[in-house]
Amino acid sequence: MADKKIIAVVGATGAQGGGVVRAILADTSGGFAARAITRKPDSEKAQALAAQGVEVVAGDADDASTLGKAFEGAYGAFCVTNFWEHGDPERELRQASAMARATKQAGVQHVVWSTLEDTRKEFPLDDTRLKTLKDKYKVPHFDAKGEADAVFVNEGAPTSYLLAAFYWDNLIHFGMGPRRQEDGSLVFALPLGGQKLPGIAAGDIGGCAYGIFKRGTSAVGQRFGISGENLSGEEMATKLGNALGQKVAFYDMPFDDYRALGFPGADDLGNMFEYHMLLGPAFLKARDPQLTRELKPDTQDFDTWLKNNASKISIG
Repeated sequence: MADKKIIAVVGATGAQGGGVVRAILADTSGGFAARAITRKPDSEKAQALAAQGVEVVAGDADDASTLGKAFEGAYGAFCVTNFWEHGDPERELRQASAMARATKQAGVQHVVWSTLEDTRKEFPLDDTRLKTLKDKYKVPHFDAKGEADAVFVNEGAPTSYLLAAFYWDNLIHFGMGPRRQEDGSLVFALPLGGQKLPGIAAGDIGGCAYGIFKRGTSAVGQRFGISGENLSGEEMATKLGNALGQKVAFYDMPFDDYRALGFPGADDLGNMFEYHMLLGPAFLKARDPQLTRELKPDTQDFDTWLKNNASKISIG
């Protein structure tokens, strides 16, 4: 490790951070070594990384005092937050701000920050085209990340900005897969408003982040929107049907109906999908499958992801 540049990875036992660590480990001649930052260095996942030769250190974005040592001596840092762990955008902003300050103070040369758009830039709080949530957000799990971009800039942290797309893994873990109807047919329902949806395998995001690190500090200040494939709801349903061996129909659910489903975050996600629709081609342009494959050539398309994961999709 002594002759390799260290990339400190926040959330190294999670979906995005874990992907960064795997990409570094797989690229044995890449000149980088992974340092896993985790709140629970004694956890089973952390110990599994240590067994692969990864340096594991304690660090908690909720406790800024732990971050200095976690980033000390690192060339790069991958920074990510997990909104869905707590559902609090203000906490997410505090976490991101703590990481921005700590990376700058530690002298990190290249930060990759996993962010999203602050939707309030296009739709201010008084814009009734998109409902206001929690009194000061439009899409809470987007907005706090996007608001944190300015903190990385103002702190002087040398940052590249990574914007992910809809996780296809939500069809497994978030209950978004097809649902069985009373007549036995399968229906895949999302509120897309007739627009295509950029999507990606969660496991590919970390590899794209690593591709940004490999571009070096010339990538600082740039934004990289990634997508494995941009598909309409009907196209996704057809591909789901092919993979499941049964026809799947698509239902373009009204946004208000989706927001009213009542599960935690339904209003947030409903607004997210409506934001996609309102931006239209501009949102698709911001997530480029070609750029994604320049960063990670083996990025999966939806058919490939389904081949590996269709058996895990629970039918509602």
